Amino acid sequence: MIITNSDGGARGNPGPGAIGIVVRNGNKILTMYGQRIGNYVTNNVAEYEALIKALELAKPLTKEVYCFIDSELVVKQLLGKYKVKDKRLLQLFLRVQKLQEHFDKIKYEHVKREDKFQTIADELVNRELDDTARFYK
Repeated sequence: MIITNSDGGARGNPGPGAIGIVVRNGNKILTMYGQRIGNYVTNNVAEYEALIKALELAKPLTKEVYCFIDSELVVKQLLGKYKVKDKRLLQLFLRVQKLQEHFDKIKYEHVKREDKFQTIADELVNRELDDTARFYK
């Protein structure tokens, strides 16, 4: 089973946004990915965008994926515990639902930011945002 750790963030909320993803097999990191995703992004949008990219990266590798996410809101929405009321988040939620069709088994779990692999995903987000800040100074 492939495991993903995804994180998204925005400076200013909304503000410049980025995502960071770690794809791994157990403790062995297969790939790390970071990308800036826009100038006017919310934290919740960034978290969904990160999960979408994580699923896209996992899709060619496996039919079973375990997704660790540090956004409790996103996890609870995906598990049906919270309704998705925001229109933009609903669009992203539906993209995740569509990506789920490629997997036989998928699990979402909330993880604390201090988790070893979640910390790496967070560092990827911050690296992208720091690079952007330097570019515009």
